Amino acid sequence: MIEAELKARVKDPERVRQRLRERSTEEVSVYRDTYYDRPDGELAQGDRELRVRTIETAHGARTILTFKDAAVDVDSGSKPEYETTVGQPDMLAAILRALGFAPVIAFEKHCANYAFAAHGRNLRATLVRVPELDGDFLEVETLVDDPADVPPALDAIRKALADLGIGEDDLTTEKYTDGVARRRAQAEVGQ
Repeated sequence: MIEAELKARVKDPERVRQRLRERSTEEVSVYRDTYYDRPDGELAQGDRELRVRTIETAHGARTILTFKDAAVDVDSGSKPEYETTVGQPDMLAAILRALGFAPVIAFEKHCANYAFAAHGRNLRATLVRVPELDGDFLEVETLVDDPADVPPALDAIRKALADLGIGEDDLTTEKYTDGVARRRAQAEVGQ
């Protein structure tokens, strides 16, 4: 599956949250993400990602292993994505290390998730706050099977973002991993 996704900085998160609540039930969660790579940075150099995410909700916790291949749409960063649920996260971490992968960065995201249909697509919107970064973000995504379906899916996402009061000038392709790494490097220099 390909995750067609756009991300935006949100100027008025409470207004966006209210508009999302009008479309869907809100599910609040905390994502604890750890990204892995080989010591030579092979995955990052190939625009690929290997992530272990633990999602904590009011109903419990679950862990998911995700591999994201190189972007099929460079402008949006939309990527093929492969996920599976993990029963024993500690064992998975041991396996990844034994295979030569090491944790590169870990951080948490505070999320409010909403699932709804709009503009002919089933969408998932996530209002995100990363404690180490300034501001709030909104991710809107849908899954497609074929790279040719990415542009029309992104058009539907743009329309949904506009419905939520998010404009083209609010869009960003900055990765959370890059922002957190930069913030941590700045903090180390400032010490």
